[in-house]
Amino acid sequence: MRICSLLPSATEILFALGLGDAVAGVTHECDYPPEAKRKRVLVRPRVTGGTAAQVDVQVREFMARGESLYSVDAEALRAIDPDLIVTQDLCHVCAASPDDLTAALARMPRPPRVLSLSPRTLREVWQDIVTVGEATGRAAEAQAVVRKLKGRVDTVQQAVAVEKERPRVACLEWLDPPYCGGHWVPEMVALAGGQDVLGRAGEPSFRVRWEDIVAAQPEVVVVMPCGYGVEQAAAEFAETPLPPGWSGLPAVREGRVYAVDASSYFSRPGPRLANGIEILAQLLHPACVIAGAPNAFKTGAARHLAAS
Repeated sequence: MRICSLLPSATEILFALGLGDAVAGVTHECDYPPEAKRKRVLVRPRVTGGTAAQVDVQVREFMARGESLYSVDAEALRAIDPDLIVTQDLCHVCAASPDDLTAALARMPRPPRVLSLSPRTLREVWQDIVTVGEATGRAAEAQAVVRKLKGRVDTVQQAVAVEKERPRVACLEWLDPPYCGGHWVPEMVALAGGQDVLGRAGEPSFRVRWEDIVAAQPEVVVVMPCGYGVEQAAAEFAETPLPPGWSGLPAVREGRVYAVDASSYFSRPGPRLANGIEILAQLLHPACVIAGAPNAFKTGAARHLAAS
């Protein structure tokens, strides 16, 4: 079987199921596991990058024109001649969608099966792993992966269950303009022993005002710009003008403003969301010991930010 993955989370799922050798094409963002970076790149962004504000402007301009944010290499796809393409229809900003495939598929002599994933909750992410397993003849392996992931989440819940406090948490998925974390992120916060004061579980992220963030009085702020690693998130935060009242937030006064590796552990609906829950539990309940979880700060998955 030859498989093309048009989103990083699907690439991670395929490798987790032992299908790395079958993956023949990926996107420019497919960087985990490291072997994925050696695969042929089929999808590249049309957005040229820049600051958070500049990226936001470009995205809005593309969407206003009804144009895709991604280009698919139709000739490379034709050369690979895949049996299966895994894509998504959840967010047309984050990754290529079935619409981006239309022209490329029309030029293929043998149309492949297209599997579209659109999870909105953690349960649906786990189910997508099973769905991919069933589509690739790896159903048993998929069930085993999901059992292990659920076991890790259960371990976190047991560890934080003894904590009486459930800190108020603001997860910032974008900074300029500010967006709160959506879909599975509020659920991850709850599983890690916190209360998300902005996001809505199972619903998309949405734009918020800085005044709303201040009014929510979060005790912990987690900076997790979609697709960014720790260093990029920290750099973006350092350049962001903070609103009046920011220094008075409980999170700022207590030094509990953090940047996390969103690209690896929060943005992608794949197996490493379990790592993200472990990371959040360490940030929200530093005294808790999460069995089997590496230290988020020592591994570079999170870092403290100078917040005022």
